Amino acid sequence: MDKLNWAILEELQKNARVGFAEIGRKVGLTSPAVAERVRKMEDSGIIDSYHVHLSHQKAGYQLRAIITLRAFTGRLKAFLETVKEYPEVINCYRITGNENIIMEVVLRDQVHLEKLIDKLITYGETRTHIVLSNVIKDAPIVQRIG
Repeated sequence: MDKLNWAILEELQKNARVGFAEIGRKVGLTSPAVAERVRKMEDSGIIDSYHVHLSHQKAGYQLRAIITLRAFTGRLKAFLETVKEYPEVINCYRITGNENIIMEVVLRDQVHLEKLIDKLITYGETRTHIVLSNVIKDAPIVQRIG
């Protein structure tokens, strides 16, 4: 990874639909050179997918929360198999510490949250934190570590 690849990644993270010619103008390469670098980053797994970033709020999911789960003895494996079926869960991480799981969820309202918690408590003890705002919104990772 050189500085040009990091610059290309930064542009793609800002807008994955931007054309290679536009990226090339910004980083000082030709369109074919950008395309070749992107292809190599895809082939090597550095770029593993492209995503649509949607507004959950505009789609009717007004509430965002972080929920941690401390699994009951023998219930973690069952949870890990089931959590993928919960459409509210947009990110789920297995973690170290007192809790086993941390999830980011989007919900229509408090009633929706209550129903989700009712499902989760069969697997363990939960703690819920309502998200008020996003302090670092969609910052390209290359700005942070590159």
